[in-house]
Amino acid sequence: MCMKPIVYLLCGLGGSGKSTYAKKLMNSGLEKFSLDEYVYSKFGRDIVNLPEEVYLDHYRKAKIELDNKLAEIIKRGHSVVVDYGFWRRSSRDFYKKLVEDNGGEWKLIYLKASPEVLMNRLKERNKRTDANAFPVTEEMLLGYIERFEEPNNEGEEIIQQV
Repeated sequence: MCMKPIVYLLCGLGGSGKSTYAKKLMNSGLEKFSLDEYVYSKFGRDIVNLPEEVYLDHYRKAKIELDNKLAEIIKRGHSVVVDYGFWRRSSRDFYKKLVEDNGGEWKLIYLKASPEVLMNRLKERNKRTDANAFPVTEEMLLGYIERFEEPNNEGEEIIQQV
């Protein structure tokens, strides 16, 4: 019996532990898809200093490239972890369909954390300069929290972060 590949969709705000969780899955042999890491590798950290329309254009093109690569890997029967954040339900629904349409099964993992936990983690993360450490201020985080659409009855597994 052939098992379908599993695609782990990691959902949560910056500082919730998505990249750390992804590393655990990678240790079991899964490939990681991260839009932030991909854009960073192509354009470097200075992408955040570009005019917004240029920045967003680079992100859109990178996302299309990664989505196509993800579909191909699923078709080949490989399980993967996708570290995108999935802030919007429409984004989660898009990727669930992409996974299913290409012969895979999805697991939505919601890494949930309080604003205090997120800010404390981000203060530490802001000291780094890698692809997973774009600087986030407290004001930015509050805006992100306001715009985040928390998964609810979407088949999610909730991992409470402390």
